[in-house]
Amino acid sequence: MLSVLRVHLPSDIPIVGCELTPYVLLRRPDSSITTDDVSESAPLDGYYLRYKWYRIQSDRKVAICSIHPSEQATLQCLGCVKAKIAVSKSYHCTPRCFSDAWQHHRLLHDRAASSVNENGGEEEEMFGRFNSTGSAVSNTSLSGSTSSIANNSSLNNGSAPLYPTTGTERSAGETWFEVGRSKTYTPSADDIGHVLKFECVAVDAETKLSAGHVNTIMTSRVIPAPTPSPRHLVPVNGMDVMGHLDLDGRTASSGTFTVLSYNILSDAYATNELFSYCPSWALSWPYRRHNLLREIVGYRADILCLQEVQSDHFDEFFAPELDKHGYQALYKKKTTEVYTGTYAIDGCATFFRRDRFSHVKKYEVEFNKAAQSLTDAVVPITQKKAALSRLLKDNVALIAVLEAKFSNHGADTPGKRQLLCVANTHVSVQQDLKDVKLWQVHTLLKGLEKIAVSAEIPMLVCGDFNSLPGSAPHALLAMGKVEPMHPDLGTDPLGILRPPSKLTHQLPLVSAYSSFARMGVGAGLEQQRRRMDATSNEPLFTNCTRDFIGTHDYIFYTADSLTVESLLELLDEESLRKDTALPSPEWSSDHIALLAEFRCKPKQRR
Repeated sequence: MLSVLRVHLPSDIPIVGCELTPYVLLRRPDSSITTDDVSESAPLDGYYLRYKWYRIQSDRKVAICSIHPSEQATLQCLGCVKAKIAVSKSYHCTPRCFSDAWQHHRLLHDRAASSVNENGGEEEEMFGRFNSTGSAVSNTSLSGSTSSIANNSSLNNGSAPLYPTTGTERSAGETWFEVGRSKTYTPSADDIGHVLKFECVAVDAETKLSAGHVNTIMTSRVIPAPTPSPRHLVPVNGMDVMGHLDLDGRTASSGTFTVLSYNILSDAYATNELFSYCPSWALSWPYRRHNLLREIVGYRADILCLQEVQSDHFDEFFAPELDKHGYQALYKKKTTEVYTGTYAIDGCATFFRRDRFSHVKKYEVEFNKAAQSLTDAVVPITQKKAALSRLLKDNVALIAVLEAKFSNHGADTPGKRQLLCVANTHVSVQQDLKDVKLWQVHTLLKGLEKIAVSAEIPMLVCGDFNSLPGSAPHALLAMGKVEPMHPDLGTDPLGILRPPSKLTHQLPLVSAYSSFARMGVGAGLEQQRRRMDATSNEPLFTNCTRDFIGTHDYIFYTADSLTVESLLELLDEESLRKDTALPSPEWSSDHIALLAEFRCKPKQRR
């Protein structure tokens, strides 16, 4: 007989919009163990599994803290109630929570008073710790935070509909509403503040009766998905009008396009040991993938350059999900000379909107192959093993040549093709291997030079270079050379960086975000400049954890063929680090996304 041995959830804190898929361990009739599903349409030896989900609603209403959504609220801000701000933003779990958040919370009151945010609408604040106080009321029987059950035609949680009458049980002041009949359940807004119950039992396919013990899991209370502060596009020409990310109409008519670069933090590296400050539920892949997808799609970029994309997540999640939003996908997995494993290996993924670009050509750069060639050519045979041990780090780059389906050419060049070359890379992370980082960047740039000579097309170089502004790799990218006395050149045990005069390239590359420092005037630009390093003209940080803060991510472009129109605003270090670091419930990577809007320059006649 089929029997259920164990049932558990990856995370016991359910979040609105994030799938809940229990892990079910089964014993087959032949005594073998499996985790495969056994459906009613394909029973096993006359048995199948039946699933049910219930929402448990108590007679006592429960409100959720607006700052710590996994905590029950005990305080409500009277100022929010009087100002008619969204009731969900008025709740706090403790007096300390309310006090710490007061400086940011009072902005909601100010906006309501000035009618800027009359309805307490969609814009959310990121809250940190502040030593000020406000006024609130303690209320242990808060109401209005939850919704009664209603039929929701957009909710799809199993083949059976919701049964608010026949699927309801009541016991000890609790009402159990049946909300799903499939293995996976996606919490809705109606579930916020309530506990969910999952039941799994083996059923006789002929009699439809239970044939064993009913296994049950109870979750914590459902919490709303945390919402980060919206990020806007800031024009670099000095205009103080913040752009929105719905750029379809503007880009189609103006000939501009947007490019996103984002290290999304591979699930293999998102461990509780590395990021102990982030709640475990916010580190779980079911939550992070939902939150990352929502963020990435929200930027509406024409080209996406993502790093640390696991191969299984690319195949099973990002490629199909982004396909629904009109993106075509290219992928290059890291090589496996150093690290083995079919699915845990991450890589670089480049997506582009099919309505804006078509794919012309793809180049794959494997730095391991280049290392093999280098050691064969310049390293003595006795040192080859040690050299390969140092150089083989599995890093790759993905280069895509795209053709634009829009044009900003004049009438004198009708039908002229507009090509674009986009490089996406993730350079070695090991900070003591300065020579390897520089060699990898130099190898990529020499390859791009060959493409540029043959095609004469605009180029973008995006990625996580694991190199700070002012480092040798950054100098090579931004200046086209590395000064002979650069301190990074002191690390070169294999002699692969000699002579320093060879560390050059001819591509006119400029960092997109340096435009904030170089161009325009206006309040919006001044705010961004305060988030820039005055020495390097780069962001103060793109990677922010409890142990490290600095810039590792860049978007470089060829300045003779492209101009920067606008940039995605940078995040404020203070608001991020007051209470936490990255990743966090709001931001699901330890890096922040960079995005630039470009325009192709008309080619000069010779």
